[in-house]
Amino acid sequence: MTGKENLKTILIAFIVVSFILLTGCLLPWPVSDSKSVSTSNSTAPLSAFSDVITRTMPSVVAISTESVTYDSYNHPQTSGSSGSGWIIDKAGDIVTNNHVVDGATSITVELFDHVAYSAKIVSTDPTTDVAVLKIDTGRVLQPLPVADTSNLRIGDWVIILGNPLGLGISAKQGIISRLGVNMSSSPDQMYYNLIETSAAVNPGNSGGPMINLNGEVIGITSLKIDSSGIEGMGYAITVDDVVPVIQVLIKGNTVIRPWLGASLVGVDSGLTNVFKLNISSGALITGISTGGPADQAKLKMGDVIVGFDDQKVTTDDDLTHLINVSKVGLKVKITYWRGSEEYSTDVILTESPPSASPAKSPTPAPIPAN
Repeated sequence: MTGKENLKTILIAFIVVSFILLTGCLLPWPVSDSKSVSTSNSTAPLSAFSDVITRTMPSVVAISTESVTYDSYNHPQTSGSSGSGWIIDKAGDIVTNNHVVDGATSITVELFDHVAYSAKIVSTDPTTDVAVLKIDTGRVLQPLPVADTSNLRIGDWVIILGNPLGLGISAKQGIISRLGVNMSSSPDQMYYNLIETSAAVNPGNSGGPMINLNGEVIGITSLKIDSSGIEGMGYAITVDDVVPVIQVLIKGNTVIRPWLGASLVGVDSGLTNVFKLNISSGALITGISTGGPADQAKLKMGDVIVGFDDQKVTTDDDLTHLINVSKVGLKVKITYWRGSEEYSTDVILTESPPSASPAKSPTPAPIPAN
């Protein structure tokens, strides 16, 4: 091959390579595809968080309270605490935890624009730890919508909005870690059907909303596990369970709960052996109130309740929760074991007496998130 022909070959090769580079055909496909997928997956969730937080934060409030306590010499002392809440309607009704405002002599609600208003308590429900406050702003407020929580799944993204440490409204993200958790924060306060989250919950978050990525409230942040070495265990009251309560409280009324008229304890292996039970789960009746609904339905001590209408009962907590979310006067089908036989009976739930609340104490004990 002559020098002229070599030059011609090199020139043709140069033109071909230049054309390929200009059209992008030499870019390695795996790198291009990987980069595209990575960018799409990493930015979309962040964008979703930013959008929903921007949209919902104006509906979240910071609550500060003052209360008077007395020292050992009966001298009055004023102390303050902080909490959170959220706007549920345009008229200025605020939802928070009862323990945030319990015993407060003054309550101040600060909106997202840092304008503060004096608030009054409309009504409270210590059993569910829910309270409704009222502020008069002279303007229309932006309420948060409430979600249907029947389809919640472990692993769903959630956002905690609130006033941690009293420093102002902020946002924390996490996932749903568990569902249907029952626990108590004290011998007098039992919580049912809680949502556990990995999102950071700190003092001052109590009463604030847990929201989904649609900006809807799915829970009321209420508790955290406070123990050395434990992180990412915060809890919210499922909003579906307290919507009926909130609707009563907004009207200034007191929640009247139904009553079965029976003392209960959860069945475990120990009880199964002691009482020679034929089943290993359920709610064992340890006492019957004379003339109460259980007594009138001919239930007896030693019966083990395993069904409440179409709901399965595996523990006493299950049954207590199902009763609490029912209505006074409702006729329910109770399925139970007596000895080696299964039976069912209809019970008409009546109004709960003042002293009918259960008391439990788990380990480790969670504390209110305020």
